Amino acid sequence: MILNIIIAILMIGLIILIHEFGHFIVAKANGVAVVEFSIGFGPKLFSVKKGDTEYCLKLIPFGGACMMLGDDIMAEPDEQRNDDDETGSEFDEDADSREKTKAERREGLLKEYDADKAFSAKPVWSRIAIIAAGPLFNFLLAFIFAVIIIGSVGTDPCTVDVVEENSPASEAGLQAGDEITEINNNGIAFSKEYAFYKYYHADETMNITYVRDGQKYTAVVAPEYRKTSVYRLGVTISDNTVASVSENSPASSAGIKNGDVIVSVNGTEPSASVSVPQLINASEGKTVDVVVMRDGQEMTLKVTPALVETEEYYTGFDSYGYRVKVSPAQTVVCAFKEVGYWIEAVVKSVGMMFTGRLGINDLSGPVGVIDSVNTVVEQSKTDGAYYVMLNIFQYIVMLSANLGVMNLLPLPALDGGRLLFMFIEVVRGKPVKKEREGMVHFVGMVLLMLLMVYVMFKDIVNLF
Repeated sequence: MILNIIIAILMIGLIILIHEFGHFIVAKANGVAVVEFSIGFGPKLFSVKKGDTEYCLKLIPFGGACMMLGDDIMAEPDEQRNDDDETGSEFDEDADSREKTKAERREGLLKEYDADKAFSAKPVWSRIAIIAAGPLFNFLLAFIFAVIIIGSVGTDPCTVDVVEENSPASEAGLQAGDEITEINNNGIAFSKEYAFYKYYHADETMNITYVRDGQKYTAVVAPEYRKTSVYRLGVTISDNTVASVSENSPASSAGIKNGDVIVSVNGTEPSASVSVPQLINASEGKTVDVVVMRDGQEMTLKVTPALVETEEYYTGFDSYGYRVKVSPAQTVVCAFKEVGYWIEAVVKSVGMMFTGRLGINDLSGPVGVIDSVNTVVEQSKTDGAYYVMLNIFQYIVMLSANLGVMNLLPLPALDGGRLLFMFIEVVRGKPVKKEREGMVHFVGMVLLMLLMVYVMFKDIVNLF
């Protein structure tokens, strides 16, 4: 467990390091003085100054900063005030105090830095490049690790692995071995794209384009609404690993916990042809012996499944996501598509939050990430260190692409919020007053911190 936490922290640290390095390297290339480059936040653990920059390692690993020489420090006390923006006299004393502090800081920094190296002294397009570099470097990191993964084990084309008889899929003409390339004008490059699409569009008729023997065909699959009674344990499972356990369920009563890997049910191991839910349902409500792997130890738990009503939109076909090796050129192309998939998935998820299909409780913070990484590592241990490493790399692809997209959202305190003000500057021909922009970002930062505290509290509660 401790090792898994260290792995998760190092992984998060790498993603943040690359993000801040993107800002750093492009700032340096544009002649901007970087006052501090830090990983983490809070008290300094270690620092060294080289050239213009102080490089710092700080106590709390979930964060980082690339602090550049700014125009708010280098500006003359009165140069950012216009006649039509003057405040009332009751604020003059505070304003004078602030300007005095800024003047003192300016005088101190002028001894070390050239005013021409200030971020604000650079053309607006240079500033846009510097701010955009952080998210773009996250996409680059995701691409590099995607190349490593696909080059090692191949990619997962959306190949139809099973078509049930007398199902909507069989009636539409789909056959095992068909490779789906498009659903309702949405490109499908991977099996997981089909799973993502099906999850959020389960009730929609699917106009499918697929390839069979090198030829393209189309099929229309209309999902069939079904309401059935099945036997269940009260868990959600991902790759035979328990992702969550419902309260007062047969699983919770039997002692099944999050992160348990289901090895067998009544002596039968789950496989591509028979899943854990199918094995449980086949019990017809009789008590079953469920063997789980927990902390490297196997244990047998007796569970009596409960009969529950389920609703589903049945298509009658599935894609299991088996990996297929590809050429070096195809590896690069698939890596681009892999990053594009995660970017699109994050964008769609954000859109679903605005439409109410996802809520604040679906968000996860550093604690949730550490818990998920622990589950992934424990799940992969039986396959060996090589696959543990590849699964960690896959997590880096997902998280790095996620961070890149989230930072580009046009929200205060994020890179996207700063870019929005710069594009406004491009349109107006002059920047928005620093005081106004600063206030917007300050309010945004406060709200963001409150959200982070709530998400972290929720993640901690979910651990227990």
